[in-house]
Amino acid sequence: MIDLRSDTLTQPTQRMREAIYEATVGDDVYGEDPTINRLEELAADMLGKENALFVTSGTQGNQLAVLSYCSPGDEIIVESESHIFFYEGAAISALAGVQPRTINGIKGEMNPSDVRNAIRSQDIHFPDTSLICIENTHNRSGGSIVSSDNMRAIYKIAQQASIPVHIDGARLFNAAVASDKQVQEYTQYCDSVQVCLSKGLGSPVGSLIAGNKEFIKRARKWRKRLGGGMRQAGFLAASGIISLTEMVERLSEDHEKASRLADAIEDIGGLSLLNRPDTNIVIVNIEETKKSNEEFLNDLKKEGVLAVSFGEGLIRLTTHYDVSSQDIDQAITALKRII
Repeated sequence: MIDLRSDTLTQPTQRMREAIYEATVGDDVYGEDPTINRLEELAADMLGKENALFVTSGTQGNQLAVLSYCSPGDEIIVESESHIFFYEGAAISALAGVQPRTINGIKGEMNPSDVRNAIRSQDIHFPDTSLICIENTHNRSGGSIVSSDNMRAIYKIAQQASIPVHIDGARLFNAAVASDKQVQEYTQYCDSVQVCLSKGLGSPVGSLIAGNKEFIKRARKWRKRLGGGMRQAGFLAASGIISLTEMVERLSEDHEKASRLADAIEDIGGLSLLNRPDTNIVIVNIEETKKSNEEFLNDLKKEGVLAVSFGEGLIRLTTHYDVSSQDIDQAITALKRII
């Protein structure tokens, strides 16, 4: 079965398995796991921040940021289809007690003027704007890249208003590789960032958040409060080190496979693209087939390909390390057959 549902489905590489087996570990809650410490130091250096913290998931990392910056009753600015707003179980409200102020973006990019206008003035009737969040790449826009120019403009506005900026950078390394930039060209325009190790970078578990020392100190305490303090977590961190040192540049292979898949879909009558993929996510409009999402996905599954529904009339195909070039050829053939 060719699994294009998500890049979270990657299996750890042989090098990762060996590193996990050989890892030297300690108690991370006591700060005594040398492999965790090494991963966090590596991540902080790569992301251009003072400190980093290993967390169980991207959602946990994002929520630690909200909890660390905000107080109950505050408001945060987010893009209207961002992961923090759309896919995290209303955790910003359930856990941090904050409400979202949503802005409709274009391919994930919020207009800086809209962001400026969304910042609350000092008025007892209004909540305080305490955080601005940017998602890069933007999942629901088909893995689109939020440009460094857009991020710079928003960051400047945030600094003028003394509001921190957090990047949900679950796939930020995809953005950096696809745009041929160093990841710090993006992270220089934020106060904190979350990056995921268990998507295109191939680790079985984990994400990282990075920021200044005071932010990580607060986030570490919130991680403990949420039950995220782990003991011999170096076995997981060992895989994360391989992700950061050996799996970043190869993301371009996933992007090439997604581009080839998109090229073929454009030539299949009855199918169209939401937009040309910037990275490794392809969103396909199937409305002209007159099939429901469920029917289309079932037909595709019968042909040996798995995908996911992404809204009425849309399905998502995501390339990753465990999808070969031959798999892409077979997926294209399967799409043609069911059409």
